[in-house]
Amino acid sequence: MTVRERTWTGADGRQFIAYEDEGIGGSVPSMLLARVKAQGGGTILRQKDRGIWKEVSWQQLAAQARHVSMGLKALGFAPGDVAAVLAETIPEWVYADLGILAAGGISAGIYPTDAPTQVAYLLNNSEAKIIFVENEEQLDKALEAKATCPALIRIVIFDMTGLRDLDDPICESFSAFLARGEAHDRANPGDWESGIARITGEQTAILVYTSGTTGPPKGAMLSHRNILFHCVNGVRLADQRAGDERLAFLPMCHVAERIVGLYYALYSGTISNYVEGPETIAENLRELQPTIMTAVPRFWERFHSRIQIEVQEATWLQRQIYRWAIDTGLRVADARVARKSPGVLDRLLYGLASYFVLGSLRREIGLNRIRWAYVGAAPISPELIRWYLALGVPMLEVYGQTECGGIATAMPAGDIRLGTVGVCVPYGEIKLSAEGEVLIRGEHVFQGYWKTPERTAETVRDGWLHTGDVGEMKDGFLRVTDRMKDIIITSGGKNITPSELENELKFSSFIADAVVIGDKRKYLSCLIMIDHENVEKWAQDQNVAFSNFTSLARSPEVGKLIGRELDRVNEKFARVEQIKQFRLIEQKLEPEDPELTPTMKLKRSFVHAKYKDLIDTMYTDA
Repeated sequence: MTVRERTWTGADGRQFIAYEDEGIGGSVPSMLLARVKAQGGGTILRQKDRGIWKEVSWQQLAAQARHVSMGLKALGFAPGDVAAVLAETIPEWVYADLGILAAGGISAGIYPTDAPTQVAYLLNNSEAKIIFVENEEQLDKALEAKATCPALIRIVIFDMTGLRDLDDPICESFSAFLARGEAHDRANPGDWESGIARITGEQTAILVYTSGTTGPPKGAMLSHRNILFHCVNGVRLADQRAGDERLAFLPMCHVAERIVGLYYALYSGTISNYVEGPETIAENLRELQPTIMTAVPRFWERFHSRIQIEVQEATWLQRQIYRWAIDTGLRVADARVARKSPGVLDRLLYGLASYFVLGSLRREIGLNRIRWAYVGAAPISPELIRWYLALGVPMLEVYGQTECGGIATAMPAGDIRLGTVGVCVPYGEIKLSAEGEVLIRGEHVFQGYWKTPERTAETVRDGWLHTGDVGEMKDGFLRVTDRMKDIIITSGGKNITPSELENELKFSSFIADAVVIGDKRKYLSCLIMIDHENVEKWAQDQNVAFSNFTSLARSPEVGKLIGRELDRVNEKFARVEQIKQFRLIEQKLEPEDPELTPTMKLKRSFVHAKYKDLIDTMYTDA
């Protein structure tokens, strides 16, 4: 690599350092070509198929991207045109994405859980000419949308299972599309390479749509330069290396999987292993034992909950051994957080605990080889991070937004401060406005919102990205307290940051998510989504009768169980900050339900509106 260092002085007088790699060119496809030339037949992807991990080499990856790119050109797809991908996290997503970029186009992702109306909106908004869909289920959405999407000229289908009799001129199988691209490539020698050479760093590469919780989704435009800047500097910061292994399972539409996952992996040479499906993530993680991992809080919370349930079901002796081991780990973790060396006895005991107990737990989860585990994209309980540190998993919290391409702050491995999201990355700037809003500046900040310059002007002012998050800074460490629009002001004038309460509630094995309510109300209340698997197991063990999810949520015994968890959390807060009433959401929510974001978080504004009558009972009944 030909890496060049740049330094500059920021707004606060701090020195910043950024790196550029002149050996990878100015675009994502040129980076791919440079890596293929260097790595050739080495493995870059794996996919679990019928129980076997199948390897994909750099050369095979480039060939697939090349044929996609040339297939697009054969259809008249021009630089600056948009193509969309509607699929789970699978290698074909990667082939389509890189092919779109290599054709000079803009790649837009659509969540596979999106409803047909949402698919139609995104296709129309992006003016996509081509859409790649995974299977019959996603094809149905695209076909329903095509009547209202005049720009759409082709639907390409990855998996043709069940579609043998499909007869629609707009539709084409992925294999036929690749064959078209291969033929166009033969007829136009040199077009692939020359087309990539013409792509500039300032061209828009990808559209990442926001979740749309406060209105229609907005397409955040990230350029090739934005992405490469993140790759060169973020990989260096994360100490990610060639030969590292990662599990690819987060939605490709999300900036975490797209940039911090895929593009970081391509730049660093990290092998991406694509899971069989959402239901096999835990199994694939155990057998793979990756060396580096990035995931959202809900992912990490599930493993903690599962271990807690297993401990409750264990024998008395096993429970005592676990408590001894985890307590030993917590003492060592607390010493690390306090930047102190554990005592000789604690180091000795921790070695024994790790060998006999904690190592087995790490292997059971799939984290025994982990070098770094990163968590971000949503608030997380500090106690959960503390538990993973005790387990021997080096978990570091990061913070960022779609609009800055991923990571804006990261926790230093040698100076962990729980309750904060670390310090500003060395290649960007962060400051707080007079109102306490977190502002970000740097070359990683996006180009703006697609076709909405007025929203761009509201969000980026004087070069600073206004995040909408409220924070506090001490010794350079940022603590994000909440979204500005989510801060609760009670009728008594008390300002409450609901995310702190919600994070403590979600630390419970029995609570999947929670939304605290109380703006302009006389006290706080809460809507709670129970963890179905854990509460169901608890109910079976306690001989609590239920027939379905609704009857489980309505059970008085379950209500008392959640009430005890709420009491535990309330003890940590002042009286005015305590939750006085709660209600359980009685519908089992799935990823496609409008209450949930693609990362399985409850949408606060949507929940407030949909459950207004239920919320009112917590005040009228009091």
